[in-house]
Amino acid sequence: MGKIAVIGSCSTDFTVTTDKLAHMGETVLGQDLHTAFGGKGANQAIAAARLASPVKMVACVGEDHFGQEIINNFTNNQVDVTDLRQVSGPSGTAHITLYQGDNSIIVVPSANNKMTFSSTEEIAAVLNGVDIVLLQHEIPLATNETVINYCYDQGITTILNPAPAAEISTDLLNKVNYLTPNEHEVQILLDNKNWQDQLSDYPNKVIVTLGKEGAVFHNGKNLHYIPAYPSQVVDSTGAGDTFNGAFAHGLMIGLKLEEAIKLANLAASLSIQAVGAQGGIPSQEELMQSPHYEQKWKKE
Repeated sequence: MGKIAVIGSCSTDFTVTTDKLAHMGETVLGQDLHTAFGGKGANQAIAAARLASPVKMVACVGEDHFGQEIINNFTNNQVDVTDLRQVSGPSGTAHITLYQGDNSIIVVPSANNKMTFSSTEEIAAVLNGVDIVLLQHEIPLATNETVINYCYDQGITTILNPAPAAEISTDLLNKVNYLTPNEHEVQILLDNKNWQDQLSDYPNKVIVTLGKEGAVFHNGKNLHYIPAYPSQVVDSTGAGDTFNGAFAHGLMIGLKLEEAIKLANLAASLSIQAVGAQGGIPSQEELMQSPHYEQKWKKE
């Protein structure tokens, strides 16, 4: 088996639970404060690693207590941190408000903004032996563009999770192998509220995640909806990240696109049953214990 490289963000998440959302200028009381590891890149790396894929994390953290704890967390989850850098300044943070099982998030990138490459040779060294690269929008977009161009030239599979939402060029969209926006992000990417009509232009490439409705993509003939699995929602934070990490794992073990999406849907449905972006990410054993697990997903 090859290796997945996740190039992206790491953070410490501060989650407050409330039964009333604060309006501008208003103060409300929260019921609970929970501190956990997060960052879209980190969540995705750990999601793939817990399913037993070899994963390396390529990222920047600060030279602070939080940065060292993030590194320790990766090590504890069997994620390779050889190419994770500690840089001056604080590590990234995310500030999450949890309300009735859904969330809003303010991200402070800090060290994540320093995730750049100085040369093509540096990218080549980092991606040596890598088969799949997973990217998000919580690091400089120019870094994503440079990496995708390199991977396109080298035949390395790329997955871009375009979150937070930002426009990407047609050239980049054509070069990336898989794009995984949610239903809000896809409207910005395709610049059209009727985005379903445009998925036929990107068959087997754009996979739109729909939360509790599952996911949809165009298979070259028609729109193909893959339903979500039933789940008791405790905290939806990180569900999309779990989907992406599990999707990369599915591709790594050779599943066809539809089966990789099904596996990712199941992992995401399990992840929302605990608090924190990483708290509910399932292990391979937990995934296999689900009554919805399919034996054809088992890694040879």
